[in-house]
Amino acid sequence: MKDGQGRCRIYAPVGAHRDLLAYLVRRLLENGANSSFVHQIVDEDVAPEDIATDPFAALDTAAPPAGLAAPRDIFGTDRVNSAGFDLTDHDTLARINDARAAKIPDAAPITRHPGAGAPRPVLNPATGECVGTVIEADSETVSAAIAAARPWDAPVDRRANVLRRAADLYEQNFGPIFAVLAREAGKTLNDAVGELREAVDFLRYYARQAEQIQPQPRGIFTAISPWNFPLAIFTGQIAAALAAGNGVLAKPAGQTPLIAAMAVRLLHQAGVPVEALQLLPGDGPTVGAALTADPRIDGVVFTGSTATAQRIRHSMAQHMTPGAPLIAETGGVNAMIVDSTALPEQAVRDIVASAFQSAGQRCSALRCLYLQADIAPQMIAMIKGAMDQLTMGDPWDLSTDVGPVIDATARDDFAAYIRAARDQGRVLHALPVPETGTFIAPTLIQVDGIAALGREVFGPVLHVATYRARDLPKVIDAINATGFGLTFGLHTRIDERVGQISDALHVGNIYVNRNQIGAVVGSQPFGGEGMSGTGPKAGGPLYLPRFAQPAGGMPVAAWAHPADPAAVQHRLDAQKSETISPEKQQMPGPTGEANTLSFHPRDPILCLGPGAGAMQAQIDAVQALGGVAVGVDGALSPDSLTALTGFSAVICWGEDERAIEQALAKRAGPIIPLITAMPDRAHVVHERHLCIDTTASGGNAKLLAG
Repeated sequence: MKDGQGRCRIYAPVGAHRDLLAYLVRRLLENGANSSFVHQIVDEDVAPEDIATDPFAALDTAAPPAGLAAPRDIFGTDRVNSAGFDLTDHDTLARINDARAAKIPDAAPITRHPGAGAPRPVLNPATGECVGTVIEADSETVSAAIAAARPWDAPVDRRANVLRRAADLYEQNFGPIFAVLAREAGKTLNDAVGELREAVDFLRYYARQAEQIQPQPRGIFTAISPWNFPLAIFTGQIAAALAAGNGVLAKPAGQTPLIAAMAVRLLHQAGVPVEALQLLPGDGPTVGAALTADPRIDGVVFTGSTATAQRIRHSMAQHMTPGAPLIAETGGVNAMIVDSTALPEQAVRDIVASAFQSAGQRCSALRCLYLQADIAPQMIAMIKGAMDQLTMGDPWDLSTDVGPVIDATARDDFAAYIRAARDQGRVLHALPVPETGTFIAPTLIQVDGIAALGREVFGPVLHVATYRARDLPKVIDAINATGFGLTFGLHTRIDERVGQISDALHVGNIYVNRNQIGAVVGSQPFGGEGMSGTGPKAGGPLYLPRFAQPAGGMPVAAWAHPADPAAVQHRLDAQKSETISPEKQQMPGPTGEANTLSFHPRDPILCLGPGAGAMQAQIDAVQALGGVAVGVDGALSPDSLTALTGFSAVICWGEDERAIEQALAKRAGPIIPLITAMPDRAHVVHERHLCIDTTASGGNAKLLAG
């Protein structure tokens, strides 16, 4: 209209049915809310003056909604949240670029008595340039470090304060840390920010937990960390061991020694004694083998492949004190299911992030995507389009979405795998590859199901399968049948389906209506089960106690008669641990997410005594912790443990401990521990975490004022 009569705007969305239906649902949710202008304008109980009030005028005086905490305070007053970086802010980016211009220092063994070793260049996987030099530890250096290692005998509160000081130093040195992560590990800036924050969170979380539980140290721990999270996992392993008062011999991955050396120097600067934390860069045969085969070592924490974990288990059984803990996280073949009710745009966003962020080099990354057949064609087309928007290149550049894989060996392995799939006509889409560097193009490969993978493809390769709605239970069975149980993703708008699938899967971390990577310390404890790890979950309530000295067993008496293995197997088969309802615990976290940690009984624990009194004490201890126990009335031959099935651990306080340890180490499949003292709770229960994006189903009530 003209001539002072005002204007009229007609608002008419236009589009296809599949787009407008989801849009209509969102409008109905928003306009139907009590606080909505559209709802209030027809409510006779709301005065026109209230509707016309400027909403910004109330911001200065309005109290925050109940239960809504500032990001710094989401974990309460006992633990400060790690600092974030707004990578869309020009001033923040300028500050990062200035800070990461520092020269990258070299790496060498950091021990009480440094020895000689061989120098080796460290190469940038994106460019091939030399970014530094590492002097690797030789056998004499390793031997001297083991001899010099000592537990950290400072009081718990002092240890905690030192770890918090180290966290502050990490944050203050964000620039050099980001530089090393980019040039040595091929990390994009977004990934580097996440990694620094996780490392800081680990330091503060375990510091506070140590103050709460007052642990006593076991002694000396070997910590062997991977290259894909060379700061976060490296720091998390060390922080937990140190918080409990142990000494640590840290072996970083061969590809990423520079960031490990930087972290150890900052920890020493914060006040950790050198004899309590020594760095031993080097290869597996020289350093790793020695650190997992010495009787002076009291435990091993390891993140890496299942095959390597099994080798470590065998070596420990031969050389270390029986019952020395192996805390292993060993990766997974992870799936996501997207049903026909999912919001396509959100699902595609999360699929691409889960599969291709960090060049697919996360143990939590999506490997096999199941699409309901009804929506598969349009979803695959959208995934291809989203892949085409990804930028590959030097991770130093902010525009880079996908950096290189870690080295030429990994590149050649993945390239051969993709080439074979292409020869079979199964490659649906792939991006062009940069000419220099160890890059693998994000690739989409068609498969019949997760069983076709055979192994974990630790790179930017996404396999896609379709399923019909009636076959969903078969898909769940196929995922469980892999034997791996690390992460799982689900996109659906059906709450009942969320409960059914999460209850049926044997998986450590389940993510609903969001991506399945990036667990937050203390909010989303991380770790799997089966072939994916021993537990307990890193960044969770049961992790630190495994590094502490356990309560001892009771005096034992030898059995006077043998046990019948067939009768033991019969009792194992008769036990149904699923009949015990899991305990659930709500975890703190960001607004807009529901994080629930539940504790499910593991398969039965064999209680061998020896002697009736010791056996009953073991049974009582397991049951008190919420687990299932099977007592063995009689002397059970260690060799029989290689054939029995359906048990998750063995408790024995007798003379056959070494023979039992060695028998368990011979078993294929998941690592089964020997417990030579009282069990801790993580021995008897699986920790399973469920994270739900509550904003995907209409919002979070905490965000509504009043």
